[in-house]
Amino acid sequence: MVSPTFVIIGAGLAGAKAAEALRKKGFDGQLILLGDEHHRPYERPPLSKDILTGKAERESAFVHPQSWYADHDVDLRLGTQVAGVDRAAHEVVLGDGSRVGYAKLLLATGAEPRALPGAQGTLQLRRFGDTERLRQVLESGSRLAVVGAGWIGLEVAAAARQAGLEVTVLEALELPLLPALGPEAARVFADLHTAHGVDLRLGVKVAEASATHVKLADGTRLDADAVLVGIGAVPNTALAEAAGLLVDNGIRVDAHLRTSDPDIFAAGDVANADHPFLRHPIRVEHWANALKQPAVAAAGMLGTDEVYDELPYFYTDQYDLGMEYLGHNEGYDRVVFRGDVEAREFIAFWLKDGKVVAGMNVNVWDVTDPIKALIRSGTTVDVDRLADPSVPLPEAGTDRTGTPA
Repeated sequence: MVSPTFVIIGAGLAGAKAAEALRKKGFDGQLILLGDEHHRPYERPPLSKDILTGKAERESAFVHPQSWYADHDVDLRLGTQVAGVDRAAHEVVLGDGSRVGYAKLLLATGAEPRALPGAQGTLQLRRFGDTERLRQVLESGSRLAVVGAGWIGLEVAAAARQAGLEVTVLEALELPLLPALGPEAARVFADLHTAHGVDLRLGVKVAEASATHVKLADGTRLDADAVLVGIGAVPNTALAEAAGLLVDNGIRVDAHLRTSDPDIFAAGDVANADHPFLRHPIRVEHWANALKQPAVAAAGMLGTDEVYDELPYFYTDQYDLGMEYLGHNEGYDRVVFRGDVEAREFIAFWLKDGKVVAGMNVNVWDVTDPIKALIRSGTTVDVDRLADPSVPLPEAGTDRTGTPA
């Protein structure tokens, strides 16, 4: 009997971890991993963190050593463009017109930085080459303008300030990170960057941007040695759409990461997945999803349905602030702080109907497990105990008698 061929489109972290999971789970058929970049799969968080600041070399970002792919009989095809997916024929159409047959297919096509209309010559941050260009600016420039106060924009701003550059950050909303954190916690990051000398301009609209200047809607012109645009990302769904798969803010998949075609799966930034715990679909553009979702997709490709129900997780490092975030705060009605917000050593909890739905630890470590437990418990918490650092976190969901609050 001829072993089946599995194909993975997208040679990033998600694609590489899917190949790894398939081999670990015993798949011994032909395994083809297609990537449009000329580098073997690598992780992206270091691009705006340690690689950008020079604390780590490029080699540290690679998911596997070069030899791993041959050792595990993974046919890694780099610099390969995919033109389409022929679902009826069970074939992937490559850019040169050739075709690759598949029994099961995984789409791990990721996302691309959102473009700023009309911008010419601006920088972005998604790939190795982007980081190299930014490092040149940090090493030889004196002024950087950043459009967008999201995670990428703020991490680059921090790196640039630490390199001694003058930095201006331009954000259309009233606070940085407002959609992710809400006004209560977003204020912490506004104050952080202001304290480190960033010219943070909020509630402004960019009318024009080029390699060396930004013009605001009110006519203000800001000159710079470089302009970085970091206004979010767009999932790469073109292949899925053209193939007739269900697409809605990413490729729609069930909790097993299966698309509307039973032989096609999706994982990572591009997947908008049903979430059994949250009870609604969610697409998360963060490292943890790309790291952990592929094992579930691999199980489904092998005919064993596993469920992906990990809580959303992300982290950031800016100046002397390190942070981890767990959960999903959509629809929250209260934020409770535990610790010293002014000193930036605290935990923030987002509550909805008296229950913890998300938590963020800032310069407080080894608390993700109890935060996760509080979220998953669905317990109505005692707010006073939750805010009291003297009460162990595992007990914060109970009243003073030890009974669930």
